[in-house]
Amino acid sequence: MSKPAQFSLSMRILHWGMAALVMSMLAAGLLMIRSLEPWQLTIITLHKAFGVIAVVLVTVRLLNRIRHQLPALPDGLSALQKKAATASHWLLYSLLFAMPVSGYLMQYFAARPIEVFGWFRLPAALQVDIYYYALFRELHGWFAVALTGVIALHVGAALHHHFIRKDNVLKSML
Repeated sequence: MSKPAQFSLSMRILHWGMAALVMSMLAAGLLMIRSLEPWQLTIITLHKAFGVIAVVLVTVRLLNRIRHQLPALPDGLSALQKKAATASHWLLYSLLFAMPVSGYLMQYFAARPIEVFGWFRLPAALQVDIYYYALFRELHGWFAVALTGVIALHVGAALHHHFIRKDNVLKSML
């Protein structure tokens, strides 16, 4: 069976939807640590709720990726480049999962439950554990830096394929 020329519609919708969500979440994260404005509590509350949505969506994305066949990488890529592309995608998925999990654990150990749009509430510890709160807060920040770097690499590679190599890698996700 030959490989498809394009990612499935569900994969494309999840990709671009999550791209918008993740970029918004990273921007909100930067705003939250740099501001003491009156709207900060609203941003924090939305950031937490959308973080829960993000972990659900990345799980759906992983299941969807397993279910669908992916387009082949261009023939002109070396074996090392193909391995790097695969590894960078799995690193991206890992970080997309680690970010909301570390955020939740940070809130859990701060004894702050997470309210998700009034639909449900994720529980929190009964008392603050400052050691684990600090650990997961630090991890959350480092994961954000790593995720930003991997996203920059991902976007750069897509643009390189489109403008320099002139192959169909970017078009397969449009």
